Amino acid sequence: RLELINFIIQRLDITDLTVRLVDGPNRCSGRVEVYQDGSWGTVCDDNWALLDAQVVCRELSCGPATEAPHQAHFGEGSGSILLDDVACMGSEGSLLECSSGGIGNHDCGHDEDASVTCMMDGISRVRLVNGPNNCSGRVEVFHSGQWGTVCDDDWDLLDAKVVCRALGCGVALEAPDQAHFGQGRGEIWLKDVQCSGNEGSLLGCSSDGLGSHNCGHSEDAAAICEGQSVRLVDGPNRCSGRVEVYQDGSWGTVCDDNWAVLDAQVVCRELSCGPATEAPHQAHFGEGSGSILLDDVACMGSEGSLLECSSGGIGNHDCGHDEDASVTCMMEL
Repeated sequence: RLELINFIIQRLDITDLTVRLVDGPNRCSGRVEVYQDGSWGTVCDDNWALLDAQVVCRELSCGPATEAPHQAHFGEGSGSILLDDVACMGSEGSLLECSSGGIGNHDCGHDEDASVTCMMDGISRVRLVNGPNNCSGRVEVFHSGQWGTVCDDDWDLLDAKVVCRALGCGVALEAPDQAHFGQGRGEIWLKDVQCSGNEGSLLGCSSDGLGSHNCGHSEDAAAICEGQSVRLVDGPNRCSGRVEVYQDGSWGTVCDDNWAVLDAQVVCRELSCGPATEAPHQAHFGEGSGSILLDDVACMGSEGSLLECSSGGIGNHDCGHDEDASVTCMMEL
């Protein structure tokens, strides 16, 4: 069945599902990968520029591009390098419509993998920087074309919870103050942030208003999150694939026992991929490897993360990878 899916994918219009951003802090920032002939590959950063990133961000409905980083900024990919010398005008509907050296033609290594950061409302307007990973660091907010910090007055775990969830980084563990991850520079955009914990974005929380503060950067707020807790892999796009969850430093799969659309709904929402359309069983997108971390998942559908759903407990299962659960979401591209 996977072969049939790939056969269909290769004949779809190239604007449907040809690009994704991976290993970044959220679905709108990361290493650029394109889909061709049944597999994902990276893009070389030769001549990579903001106009190229603009096309990627628009293709993913992620708003304007803010950065076009070089040199494997979000880590090196693996497998094929599919594009080099990309030269977009900025108006193309897909990265594969841009001028390039042709699919598979390159003189690069993965240390030259291209990346993109987009400014999607509610997601990429917040980031964590200067920490040990993309899910821990100084909190920064994007406004008026630049990143600025958040003052730690009244900063607490509820505020950090909103940041962690918006970035797909799971549960908030700590809400450090006093520039725990170093002092930022430039603007301080928020002060006296007061979140209930249920907001979709830090900018949806109560505050003194953008730019209103009496703080210095010695008071920059930070967040430490558990880490990105779910991803979809080996599917035709970033919103369809085998479900994997992150625990104790590694990714593992989910058993399809009792796997249903309500469970898939939680995954799709957690990844900002719209409603769930399918919850396939039996390793629909191929078998994973390593640990099977969840079994007998039973979500109500309203949870903020798959790890909040009822299950048999982390690592408890009676499955093989031929039972790996999958998800297909209906993201509007």
